[in-house]
Amino acid sequence: MAPHYFLSFGKLTLLAPAMLLVGCSVLAPSPPADQTDICEIFAEQPDWYDYARSSEKKWGTPIATQMAFIQKESSFRSHVRPDREWLLGIIPWMRPSSAFGYAQAQDPVWGEYLAETGTVFSRRTHMKHATDFIGWYNQRSHRKVKIPLNDPGQLYLAYHEGQGGYARGSYKAKPQVRRSASQVASMARRYSQQLKRCESKFRCDKFYQVWPFCS
Repeated sequence: MAPHYFLSFGKLTLLAPAMLLVGCSVLAPSPPADQTDICEIFAEQPDWYDYARSSEKKWGTPIATQMAFIQKESSFRSHVRPDREWLLGIIPWMRPSSAFGYAQAQDPVWGEYLAETGTVFSRRTHMKHATDFIGWYNQRSHRKVKIPLNDPGQLYLAYHEGQGGYARGSYKAKPQVRRSASQVASMARRYSQQLKRCESKFRCDKFYQVWPFCS
C-alpha cells in the first residue's frame, strides 16, 4: 500500500481542477456586491483605487469615468467575453467580437495599446492594465476627435465606435449605443459625487502614506 502522504492518481485528478479554481479566485477578484457605490467598490478592492488614480494622473481620465466604463463593459468581471452566436439556433458558433476582460478591449486595439505603451506583459484580466488602457484610449479620443476628458458620455461613444466611427457619427443610427453612453455618463456622475466622501481614505491607505501628503 502506498504511504498515506502520497495522493493516488484518481485523487490527484479530482484535486487538480479544484486547485485551478482556487488559483483563479486569487487572481480574479469577485465582482463587487454593490456596483452602484464606488466607495463600497474600493472598500472591497482598495488596490483598484490605486490603479485608477495612477491612470488618471498619467492620462487624465477621471477615476469615476474609468470605473463607470468598466461597470458598463464587464460589470467588473475579469474574464468576460461576448456571448457566442448560435448557428441554426442550436450550434454554438463564433463570438461577435474579440472583446475580453474588464475593459472589453478588442484584439486589434489592445495590440496598438501594447505597441504604443511598451507594456508587453499587460493583461486585459488585470484591473491595473484595464484602467491604464481606458486612460490611454480616452487620451487618444481627446487628441484625435477633441472630446474633453470630463465628458464621459462622448468618450464612451468614441470608445464603442472607435475614433473614426465617432467622427463619422456612426452612433447616431444606434440608439442602444447612445443609451449606453447616457448610462455611463450617469454612473460617472454618481461615482464622482460618492468619491468626494471617501477618496481621502483610499489615498492614505498604505502604511507609508501620511495625510495631507498623500497624492
